[in-house]
Amino acid sequence: MPGSDRTPRPLVIQTEDLDASAAQWLRESCEVVACSFRDQPRFDELLLRAEGVVVRTYTTVNDRFLDRAPKLRVVGRAGVGLDRIDVSACRARGVEVVHTPDANTQAVAEYVFAMLHDAVRPRLFLQTAITQDRWTGLRRELEAPNQVSELTLGILGMGRVGQRVARIAHGFDMDVLYHDLIEIPKAKRHGAQPAPLDEMLRKCNVLTIHVDSRPSNKRLVDRTYFDRLPDHTIIINTSRGFIVDDLALAAYLRDHPSAKALLDVHEPEPFQGNYPLLGLPNAHLSPHLAASTATAHQNMSWVVKDVLRVLKGQKPVFAAP
Repeated sequence: MPGSDRTPRPLVIQTEDLDASAAQWLRESCEVVACSFRDQPRFDELLLRAEGVVVRTYTTVNDRFLDRAPKLRVVGRAGVGLDRIDVSACRARGVEVVHTPDANTQAVAEYVFAMLHDAVRPRLFLQTAITQDRWTGLRRELEAPNQVSELTLGILGMGRVGQRVARIAHGFDMDVLYHDLIEIPKAKRHGAQPAPLDEMLRKCNVLTIHVDSRPSNKRLVDRTYFDRLPDHTIIINTSRGFIVDDLALAAYLRDHPSAKALLDVHEPEPFQGNYPLLGLPNAHLSPHLAASTATAHQNMSWVVKDVLRVLKGQKPVFAAP
């Protein structure tokens, strides 16, 4: 029969949402099946013959997963962090891991400043006509105590996102300090100055967290950090929820009502009713939105290019470190 001698196309499981154009591009070379890891037993049946999987935020790839995937050759993470993927276990079985390290850098950096401006510059949108007295009163009530340019920004972790945040902060004429474990080339600092951790914490009015998701960073930002912060600090976390000790942060916020925490990431997600930060008026919690732009989603989805490279026996551009 015509086409009967064609090599079967490799099966790739898409476990979570992908941009439609990226998924269609991969379908031209592979059999692509969208199936959630929660869809048992269908998922296990597919995994038996899958040569690739493309995951996003909530799929865990560990030894148990790999035991059920005897033909697996590549895991594509449509995103940056790899904390749900056991890279060592994959490599031990000859499974490559690829990701998109710069896909959402701009989106996350923009979101940091969106949250910061919400905290610093209160706004009110009028729906009806008001009296002159009320107009004048609102202008007095909503007067911001500071401009962003008057604040000192502390960046904990000067990787891709930290560097982009520094670049934006430079445009706002902010004084910027950063702390990182490695030396950052001057050209990538965008005017930010390196500082010992203690100095940065004591001087910053805003602390934004951009450390990576390695296990040793769990609860990195703990009571010892909060004890060194000024009473009125704005704390922003768009990295990973487990980086921050939420009990210690809750205690800091209760003891310092003029401080604020702007948190886009949490541990776990979604958080439950016993989350220590719920109900605190100076804790502002958002549902992991920093990378939620159509552009970032599309950028992350193109991890499929490296997935196909691996399936063709080629070297990927963005292999996991």
